Amino acid sequence: MFKHILVPLDGSRLAESVLPAALLLARRFQARITLVHVIEERPPATIHGERHLANAAEAEAYLNETARRLRREGIQAETHVHSKEEDNVARGIAEHLEELGPDLIVISAHGSGGLRDTLIGSIAQQVLQRSTRPILLVRPTATGEPPPFACRRLLLPLDGEAAHEAAVPLAAAVAGACGSDVHLVLVVPTLGTLSGEEAAAGMLMPSATRALLDLAEQGGEGYLCRIAEELRAAGLSVSLEVCRGDPASEVVQAAERAGADLIVMATHGRVAAGAFWAGSVAPKVFGRLNRPLLLVRVIP
Repeated sequence: MFKHILVPLDGSRLAESVLPAALLLARRFQARITLVHVIEERPPATIHGERHLANAAEAEAYLNETARRLRREGIQAETHVHSKEEDNVARGIAEHLEELGPDLIVISAHGSGGLRDTLIGSIAQQVLQRSTRPILLVRPTATGEPPPFACRRLLLPLDGEAAHEAAVPLAAAVAGACGSDVHLVLVVPTLGTLSGEEAAAGMLMPSATRALLDLAEQGGEGYLCRIAEELRAAGLSVSLEVCRGDPASEVVQAAERAGADLIVMATHGRVAAGAFWAGSVAPKVFGRLNRPLLLVRVIP
């Protein structure tokens, strides 16, 4: 599935925190890595106490040295410097995806320079708006050192909607390549955790709404069993659970119970049909867990 991995870098250790994850996936999928830097218009002199890449020559020297380190690890590594100055680096990276043609984008959740914004709200959001390419978000350690990246167990949240099963083949591919177990989770709201129109209906008809939610829980288990059988037929080890409550909170707790190393999620679904898939929920999950998040866009 992944033959070409794109890694945006800005010269900082925080942005480089994604390299162990990119390296492992490149090995498992026999993929090549392209390191990319977009020159920022009026860049700061320093960021997070480190010198910021200010021009194309500095960026090329930095990326070439980083690529040499990857090549010493046996990885095919290339570099690309977008020398035209951009006032919005996130947009600049997103707009060059067709030119660069990656299968996966791996980015730090707390980069610097042009990446200094919260990336779910900048690069990740803009890439997902323009492309169906998956994005892997990695959070640096408190010291800024690269976190170790393991893929022993994946958490795959689902909601019963066929459109959101876009994450299933992605999780299956990663699990198959990395030898990972897969833990499926489906969250059914309680009456108190409904939102929007569903919450209003619940207030008007609480007994009927509770009954519908109970039925949804029963149906959810059958649904996950079907997905689990498909994954097991592909040779994967799969477990599952159905939870009740607030989706983001329950997914976080399920990840902790399962000892998940990576969460694979479909995102940008229909808000009214399931708030779990709204763009605001992925940051909630990621913000509460010190684990990488692999996002894939739902196609309407």
